[in-house]
Amino acid sequence: MDNAIFRFAKPDNEPVKAYAPGSSEKAALKSALAQLETEKWEIPLVIGGKEIYTGDTGNVVMPHDHHHVLATYHKAGEKEVQMAIDAAMKAHKDWSELPWVERASVMLRVAELLATKYRYVLNASVMLGQSKNPFQAEIDAPCELVDFLRFSTFYASQVYADQPYSEKGILDRMEYRALEGFVFSLTPFNFTSIASNLNMAPAMMGNVAVWKPSTTAIYSNYFLMKVFKEAGLPDGVINFIPGKGSVIGKVITKNPDLAGFHFTGSTATFNALWRQMGENLEHYKSYPKIVGETGGKNFIFAHSSADALDIATAIVRGAFEYQGQKCSAGSRAYIPASLWPKVKEYVGDMLKEIKMGDVRDFTNFINAVIDEASFDNIMSYIEYAKQSPDAEILFGGHGDKSVGYYVEPTVIQTTDPKFKSMVEEIFGPVITIYVYEDKDYEETLELCDSTSPYGLTGSIFAYDRYAVDKAFNKLRYAAGNFYINDKPTGAVIAQQPFGGSRASGTNDKAGGPLNLIRWTNPRCIKETLVPPTSYGYPFLGEK
Repeated sequence: MDNAIFRFAKPDNEPVKAYAPGSSEKAALKSALAQLETEKWEIPLVIGGKEIYTGDTGNVVMPHDHHHVLATYHKAGEKEVQMAIDAAMKAHKDWSELPWVERASVMLRVAELLATKYRYVLNASVMLGQSKNPFQAEIDAPCELVDFLRFSTFYASQVYADQPYSEKGILDRMEYRALEGFVFSLTPFNFTSIASNLNMAPAMMGNVAVWKPSTTAIYSNYFLMKVFKEAGLPDGVINFIPGKGSVIGKVITKNPDLAGFHFTGSTATFNALWRQMGENLEHYKSYPKIVGETGGKNFIFAHSSADALDIATAIVRGAFEYQGQKCSAGSRAYIPASLWPKVKEYVGDMLKEIKMGDVRDFTNFINAVIDEASFDNIMSYIEYAKQSPDAEILFGGHGDKSVGYYVEPTVIQTTDPKFKSMVEEIFGPVITIYVYEDKDYEETLELCDSTSPYGLTGSIFAYDRYAVDKAFNKLRYAAGNFYINDKPTGAVIAQQPFGGSRASGTNDKAGGPLNLIRWTNPRCIKETLVPPTSYGYPFLGEK
């Protein structure tokens, strides 16, 4: 019997490789890309460790070259969804009762495999399947993915070590049980690291999962499933079921063993599934834990004391990296009139230099948006701005989907602070600028706070410390991740725990102990060492 008391040391963040010309990592990544682009995978469901081929199939294509089919994937029907639930519940007892250090060992082995043996294949799968340039793929998967896994073991050791106080003659303990049932994880296309964590964070705490991956991220997500198995994750702990969300969601939300819902995606989808769970509350064994990160309308707010080049760089990086397809991407900006001419000039100069195209050409900063539906939605906002008397397209404004789903980095200027593209989430390479009079700083802060229903990320640029403090307080609930003199993107595991509130989610800070605690069902245990033998208390006595 292993009776060691184990605490993991705090890990370092996984170093990000730069893929500079002539580097060994660039050569290795190019080789992985060349290998994968010539293969065509057949992607099954994975239920209870077994590969299931349903015959109901769809294609996985490169967003930047949508005539190139990377894989065929099989879709789950209602029968397969129930099979996945049954497999998860079958695995629940053994996995939840396994010593937590043994579960941590699996997590660390997955991390090590992805950081070393499979690093470049993973990166290449993200580049080809989700149209990320090499740097954007690198910071997502492997780096953030590896950080999620390594830091979850460290934070789990802190959670389990947090025990209650015991008075003399009493022994108090806290048992952090797994949830009594399975977790449904519904994962997004834009971060492979998040897709992994939405499953592996609950699994670290002893839970089992039914995983519905995004259709447009199935390629890299299936590769993760293969690595999970190689690392020793027992069959049934995570069950991989691509398919139609409405079919899967209907079966999941009616099942009495649903114990948790871990989600990243649109606010509308999150609300719809929460509503379905609400309609089935009387059927559940316990109230499901609901953790979600949803939409955002993230801001960049500049004060007149800020530097124009700092602001321009934040706009270009914050709004246009990964084509603006980040939950945290900057999509509205408030710029003082005194700085606007220089900011506009700098942004224009940068956009003249930026190249757009295929991810396999490493000189391209901008690549394709994820699919045709996304392309059409983004272009509808651009066309709306073109037709409006309250807006002007300053840069970009064009799209082409003949080969890949390409949308130019687009900057809109509006005279209406409540203009459609200042309020609604677009999820593409579009940012809208509102120029305000310098004297109206405080009033414009109020506008920023009240314009959007979201509260995910935002940044303030100012060197006047009183101005920073004013924004910090006025925008208290406008962003769960608030940046001072930096773009509103790029949160790093263990450095900036990520999440927002309002319509942006439950703000449970992915990658940290707050999130892990949500996947526990604590039991407090009190043991009295010498029980009393009389019912009476001193107050009953007379003088």
